[in-house]
Amino acid sequence: MLSSLFSGAAGLRNHVVRMDVIGNNIANINSVGFKRSRTTFQEALIQTLRGAGRPSTISGGTNPVQRGLGMSVASIDNIFSQGGLETTGQITDLAIQGNGFFVLSDGKQRFYTRVGTFGFDANSDMVNSANGMWVQGKMADGDGNIPATATIGDIRLPFGQQDPAKVTTHAELANNLNSAATDSVVTSFSAGTTGVDRVSGIARDGAGGTHTITVAGVQSTQSTALSTAAGLTGAETLGSLGVTAAGLAEVTSVSLDNGASSSPISGLTVNSTVDDLVAALNKVQGVTAAIDGGQIRVTRNYAGAGATNNITIISTTATAPAAETIVGAILNASATFTANSGTNHTMTATDVFTPTGGIARAPVDLGMEVSDSTGLVNAITDVGGGGITIESNSQVAPGTLVLNTKDTQYSTSITIYDSQGGKHTLVMTFTKQVTENTWNWEANLTAGERPIYGSTGNVVFNGDGSMSSFNFDGGATGFGFDPGTGADLMDVQLDAGTSGRFDGLTQFASNYTASIITQDGYTLGILDKIAIDPTGEIVGIFTNGVSRTLAQIALADFSNEQGLIKAGESLFQISPNSGAGVLGVAGETISASISSGALEASNVDLSQEFTGMIIAQRGFQANARVITTSDSMLDELVNLKR
Repeated sequence: MLSSLFSGAAGLRNHVVRMDVIGNNIANINSVGFKRSRTTFQEALIQTLRGAGRPSTISGGTNPVQRGLGMSVASIDNIFSQGGLETTGQITDLAIQGNGFFVLSDGKQRFYTRVGTFGFDANSDMVNSANGMWVQGKMADGDGNIPATATIGDIRLPFGQQDPAKVTTHAELANNLNSAATDSVVTSFSAGTTGVDRVSGIARDGAGGTHTITVAGVQSTQSTALSTAAGLTGAETLGSLGVTAAGLAEVTSVSLDNGASSSPISGLTVNSTVDDLVAALNKVQGVTAAIDGGQIRVTRNYAGAGATNNITIISTTATAPAAETIVGAILNASATFTANSGTNHTMTATDVFTPTGGIARAPVDLGMEVSDSTGLVNAITDVGGGGITIESNSQVAPGTLVLNTKDTQYSTSITIYDSQGGKHTLVMTFTKQVTENTWNWEANLTAGERPIYGSTGNVVFNGDGSMSSFNFDGGATGFGFDPGTGADLMDVQLDAGTSGRFDGLTQFASNYTASIITQDGYTLGILDKIAIDPTGEIVGIFTNGVSRTLAQIALADFSNEQGLIKAGESLFQISPNSGAGVLGVAGETISASISSGALEASNVDLSQEFTGMIIAQRGFQANARVITTSDSMLDELVNLKR
């Protein structure tokens, strides 16, 4: 009976232990990085009253008869489940997502924690803000690289450190030059003796420079012929010249070749004068008639070859004698008058184009345009690939015409740096050329610097828009200039991409986007702020815009993190059963990532703790009932003798 008292007492004592653990969990519900604990119980001593019996041929086996003598605490385990992240906005507040612990040192030994409330002390050492322990990690070298042989130790950042200026040695060009672009308007012209009155438009090829156009040859002539009759003054009547009424009985017509229809001559009589006949002929569209030296001259207004641009005047009186018709009596001896003496033009125009700042190109034959109303050449076409209008109000004549067109250009710029950190503005200007898919480029500086070599060249594109070649004039391989400030001479490599690919400059019929996208120089800078990435790398951001790795925070992971010993202040230490731990970095040797500007919250689940509290309370209450009941039984036993 006494054993039940001891069992009940053990139950009371150990449920108090469980309540202590629950109370500690609840107390730390808002402790950053806290990991809750769990209590497990086990049966304590066992008293065997009778052992087990083996089965025999005469009876079966019997089970052992044992009674327990109470319970004890089996373990108090640390539960390392992930806590939620709370955003703080403080860069040096760090939270681990995944496995691992931050490593701290007090100068003698190492501690491990999930609490990332870090900052910097007066010596620029990264420390735990609560206890001043040094955060452990690896330091980078002067180039921002972390050597493979670097040892883990205290992290000290060089706030206020200067980052020396770096001279620009490389600039990268990329994006698009517009293959369809043209700004090549006519800026001026000199007509000379060519008779040109108007020059306007924009050259389609986009090339700027001087067009020297030589016009040669003769213009088209008009078909013309004189009448047979002579000595005419215009006052004579048709009858006095042998035209009878019979000659006017049928309509006499004028036929124009080259698409014109026949037109009748009407309203004439034997009393009509020669002037009346001339006036009647002049009413026919496309014909001009006049008294010329006592004869009637009939002229085709539209110039051109007589075979296709002529005049035929025909008597339609089939029965009348030829001498009795207007044609026969006045214009010609026969019944038909023809004017077909016109000739085609032999005008030509050749263009010698001299690009701005370049040498003259080979002559190019241009087109000649004939007036629809006169048959004379009155315009020149095809200058600059078309788009430019060259016109005369009357006709183009032999001579030399000079016209100037504007360059099609696009510019982009970037700031580059000399060896002393001085700033220089590099301007790249691209000028479209008459040769297809070719642009000249020129590198300029805006503050009086002196170019030495490689300031001009050309870039050629393939038909698919990819770059074919980027060339320097004079055999240079880079752009060299004197900064003029006492700094070292500069040599800047201009990288326009890979031939045949689209990783640099391109040429498509699309908007201009070409630019100098990067350069590798910078001026003097001072470490201004830091950033921490998910691998724990601490990146320094300098006032000159340069970012460089300064250090990397170390993490530790253990084979048995349950074996770690709590050291207070949310710190852990290694134990014989935790293992020595693996030191590494997040995302590589440690399966974790680090979140900057956040802290890991406690993983205590309040509902679970309250449930455990109820169970602990009921367990304690039940064990107390065992003791009081055992006491009552002992009291009855004592009272047996009275």
